[in-house]
Amino acid sequence: MSFRCRQLAWLLLFGLAGTALAQPLPTLNRATYDHAGWVTTPGGKGGQILRVTNLEAQGPGSLRAALEAKGPRIVVFEVGGVIDMGGASWRIKEPFLTVAGQTAPDPGITLIKGELNIGAHDVVIQHLAIRPGEYGRPKKGGGDHDGISTVAGAARVIVDHCSLSWATDENLSASGPRFEGATPDDWRRNTSHEITFSHNLIYEGLAHSVHEKGEHSKGSLIHDNITGLLIYGNVYASNLERNALFKGGVRAAMVNNLIYNPGQRAVHYNLVEHEWAGHEHQLGRVTLVANAYRQGPDSRPGLPLFTLGGVGDVELFLQGNLALDAQGQALPMTGRYTSGTARILESREAYLPTGLRWLPVERLEQVLPMVAGMRPWARDPIDFKLLSDVAEGRGQIIDSESQNQYGHPRYKPTRRAFDVAAWNLDDMSPKAGWDSLFVARKPKS
Repeated sequence: MSFRCRQLAWLLLFGLAGTALAQPLPTLNRATYDHAGWVTTPGGKGGQILRVTNLEAQGPGSLRAALEAKGPRIVVFEVGGVIDMGGASWRIKEPFLTVAGQTAPDPGITLIKGELNIGAHDVVIQHLAIRPGEYGRPKKGGGDHDGISTVAGAARVIVDHCSLSWATDENLSASGPRFEGATPDDWRRNTSHEITFSHNLIYEGLAHSVHEKGEHSKGSLIHDNITGLLIYGNVYASNLERNALFKGGVRAAMVNNLIYNPGQRAVHYNLVEHEWAGHEHQLGRVTLVANAYRQGPDSRPGLPLFTLGGVGDVELFLQGNLALDAQGQALPMTGRYTSGTARILESREAYLPTGLRWLPVERLEQVLPMVAGMRPWARDPIDFKLLSDVAEGRGQIIDSESQNQYGHPRYKPTRRAFDVAAWNLDDMSPKAGWDSLFVARKPKS
């Protein structure tokens, strides 16, 4: 039985493509939609349940040990707090994995000072925060980190309801080899493919930090020839570029995303000639449907929603998108930023997974702040600040996590035994419903 990417049950009922909803905003306990894009995967369904019982960077009972275990597995948490990765890059090499961050007690699980690479097939990651940071290292000193990235060997991967900030490379990316194999079909099979990024917060990539190239505030890089990539219902905020960047030959869709305060680029496409030397250019296919783009304090005036660079053509489908400057005036939908030979070819046919549904674009700023990110039922202060900045037209592109008023969190560890009987193990949803994760909280005095 395939994994169905069950979103939080308080999401609003989505309308069919291109239709508006007449009903008023429902209450938070309304049932919603299920969709995992082009991904069909069991994740770790039916495998052993591995309990994370400590916040150590490695060893028995650690998250890293569970990620490295063999065989189908569902990773659950009996501890909440911060895992300091100590500058390491963890690579998931074993397939058939579900990481269920929703099972952790408050404040959930936050990874700092490192990156998570997914190099296996059939992997589902949910409800984690990953905040790499520069943590006092010298500017342009190297050792940059993504937040989460798929790499060679990744296929049928879902990254869902995570919070990704302060990366020194990209916050959330899909990558892999460009040209492994003899034909373009081989290239597509041998790099990341069938990937869904859904309902994540992707923000404040660090600009002038440790990356050896210098400025590197980037949201998402979708590498050359990646196919079956869906970016769905995410919030991108205060990343200078790559919100997202699609490289040569990519086949991908962005649906129902909110893009706020990009600096130099919002969404862009670029097939770079010297990277493709000796290889036949491949036509890119990009679909943008019902995305909202709003400029902020760091945005270049007049920046279009979609810009084209490089030398490779892209087949572009646009429907129902919104692009506004800081005063609410309309911005161009398309433009270009290099003098190369690349062309935007208007497509009459969307590249979309069958059955995908979405909200009218006018409702995104009402809905996505309620549902995106690692822990919508119990926001950590870092995500709460970000969403407040987006709502008020504030925020900025930063060079270090220390410029955020919170910096790396120092939450005290919390503990709670995992109760198997309380969870639907097929999809790791709470049997009592997602609303049961909300608890009564005393108002701030």
